[in-house]
Amino acid sequence: MSVFFKSISSGNPVKKGDAEDQLKKIGVSLDSKDSDDYDLLLAAVHDVAQHISDLPDYQPVPDTKRYPRENIRRPTQQEQDLGNAWAHKFLIQGNQDGGAMAKKTVTLKDCIAVAGVPQFFGSDAFPAWTPSTDATVVTRVLDAGADIVGTSVCENFCNSTASFTSAQGTVENPHRTGYSAGGSTSGGAALVGSGKVDVAIGTDQGGSIRVPSSLCGCVGFKPTHGLVPWTGFTSGDAVDDHAGTITRTVADNAACLDAIAGYDDIDDRALGAGEPGSHGLVEFLTSYSPGANKTRPLAGFKIGVLKEGFYNDFVQPEVKEAVLNAVRKFEQLGASVQEVSVPAHLEGPAVWTVQQRISGALTILGQAHGRRGLGLTEFEHARLPWTSENFQKLFPSTQNTVINGLYLTDKFPGLYSKTMNIGRQIRDAFDRALRECDVLVMPTTPFVAPRHGRRGTPRQCFEPTIGLTVNTAVFNVTGHPALSLPVGFAPAREDHTVALPVGMQIVSGRWQEKRIFQVAHAWETAFDWRSCRCMVEEAQHDDLNEKVQYAVEVSPVVA
Repeated sequence: MSVFFKSISSGNPVKKGDAEDQLKKIGVSLDSKDSDDYDLLLAAVHDVAQHISDLPDYQPVPDTKRYPRENIRRPTQQEQDLGNAWAHKFLIQGNQDGGAMAKKTVTLKDCIAVAGVPQFFGSDAFPAWTPSTDATVVTRVLDAGADIVGTSVCENFCNSTASFTSAQGTVENPHRTGYSAGGSTSGGAALVGSGKVDVAIGTDQGGSIRVPSSLCGCVGFKPTHGLVPWTGFTSGDAVDDHAGTITRTVADNAACLDAIAGYDDIDDRALGAGEPGSHGLVEFLTSYSPGANKTRPLAGFKIGVLKEGFYNDFVQPEVKEAVLNAVRKFEQLGASVQEVSVPAHLEGPAVWTVQQRISGALTILGQAHGRRGLGLTEFEHARLPWTSENFQKLFPSTQNTVINGLYLTDKFPGLYSKTMNIGRQIRDAFDRALRECDVLVMPTTPFVAPRHGRRGTPRQCFEPTIGLTVNTAVFNVTGHPALSLPVGFAPAREDHTVALPVGMQIVSGRWQEKRIFQVAHAWETAFDWRSCRCMVEEAQHDDLNEKVQYAVEVSPVVA
């Protein structure tokens, strides 16, 4: 040990009293007789850290010869769509020999690494950084024959379900200008919903795929936690975040998920995801559809209507009725429908809030740890350390995450660990319910797209999105796969002459993606969601609620 101490460099910045100063940050102190030794040990570890810092990084090398990046540019206003849906435009042509996604156009959320393409992350708190590697999903969709045509705007630090928080500009709902496209995968959902691209790959840490898909009339899928490698993503903390897909049809969604799912030998969350290309989702849909019984393709299926997903203060009556109308159609397809109660569902938002605030704050501050995966070190260097100047540029939702996370860590020691335990309890409750049903259904979002908010006070910034994730965030906690399927239209809360899309969320057991796709595909094939409109008059609401509540009370309930 003494030999090692003698090797400490003379230029080492550690000085007398530094060890004590570090401990003052957590309110403890050293025995004064030991202080010099700990300063010496701190100087030693500084030299070790400096040595690691000086080593070359080790990141996957993208095949830019096979997949060159063409004409990378920040689009002009004339090139933009739906307000400001594009972050960057470019072209990477996929496998010319074809594949499951041949001829499909793909956009990537602007938190997914593409070598050579600057990434904003929805922010202007730091200059756009440029990755030197590709996310795993990038290589996989190119190998499947798709063409990547750009990156799409994401909300500020992927920290909002609105579509006006990005520093790159507001994204408009493809069904009505002035209304939210949802977030944080706002640009991708808007571009898919408008028909500008076929597929968007995004992230979902509380509903960020399913919420914009619901508001924009898309099929949005958050698969089982870890099914798709998170390698090359910057969006959130790995405990909640999921990579997933947004498309206009269930079949396209299955094709994209087929291409991107499976372990990549990097992301430890995907250890149980199976081999790439082994999931056979498209083959499965093709083999059963239209099935031996064309008129009853879901014969024998049990659909559970989640009571807690329909009854809370946020659910808009017309949205409730639109989803219930869609559920009734399952009976025409041969399925049985029953009410299901999972009271733990109601604890999901609170558990998610604590979990996400603590882990989210640590991620934003560059202190996340505990996972084996790809570290995007260029991103960390681009945004750290935080200063008052760049922190002030963050949108209030991101600032609030940091404030909340620091406070909760300080005032509630051990609370994060408890959310992990209670999250597992909620997961087990859903698993029990799903032993009685094949899938659970509920509204994806409790109301249709709201008008855009405004950049006023922090409270004003939050108001349009309050309650949007009451049915989505819980499944980020539990890790269950969940798909948002468009099932009709309902009136805007602010203007009943404006009709906007309604999404139905379909949830099944972990690793049961095929079951969800089968149910969603059968519904989509049999019915045209664009012709389903629910414009319930205000005077009818009380009577409708009474009838539906009675149905809940007398129907079978799974504990």
